[in-house]
Amino acid sequence: MAKNFVSNKDETVRMFESNFLEAFSRVHFTVPIIIYLPVIVYLLYLSFAVHYLPALTVAGLFISGIAFWSLTEYLLHRFIFHFPAKSKLGKKIHFIFHGVHHDYPSDSKRLVMPPSVSIPLAIIFYFVFLALFGQALMLPFFAGFILGYLFYDITHYAIHHFNMHNKFWLAIKNHHMLHHYQDEYKGYGVSTPFWDVIFRTNFDKTKS
Repeated sequence: MAKNFVSNKDETVRMFESNFLEAFSRVHFTVPIIIYLPVIVYLLYLSFAVHYLPALTVAGLFISGIAFWSLTEYLLHRFIFHFPAKSKLGKKIHFIFHGVHHDYPSDSKRLVMPPSVSIPLAIIFYFVFLALFGQALMLPFFAGFILGYLFYDITHYAIHHFNMHNKFWLAIKNHHMLHHYQDEYKGYGVSTPFWDVIFRTNFDKTKS
């Protein structure tokens, strides 16, 4: 089995010469929870208390948002984080985006998306969903989308740093470990292998 890592220790490499930029490239895994959990609660509050959406409507849009995040997660990982860089600049950008994680997969401060990246992305998705759904229907959908993102981020951290014994979580972990240590061009789903099955980028589990 080919290995695609530099270090499996909880260590990292400096990415930026600027101390200011370097500081924004590291984040504790609890930071996304602190930032986005209140946002989710507030969006659901607005859905019920301000726009008076029916519970079934909120539930349906909320679940749809979670599902759409899982697809977004797959597409971002496959086509953005693993884009085929050819130039020196492209390779540097790729390393900043995702290559550093493959070289230092156990670096605990680079396992969840830093707010310097996640907040601008969240703002972009907010306005996209606002244009597609309108103010009221966007709220529960976006809340579910953010929850899906949080689940992805914390799952990713847990995969690399928690001991897992439950069969479900072991399957999720093993799927991601194959992405790291067998073939980085398969297994793009982190929180779920569902889209890898759909788009045929799953691993052949019959092979050793």
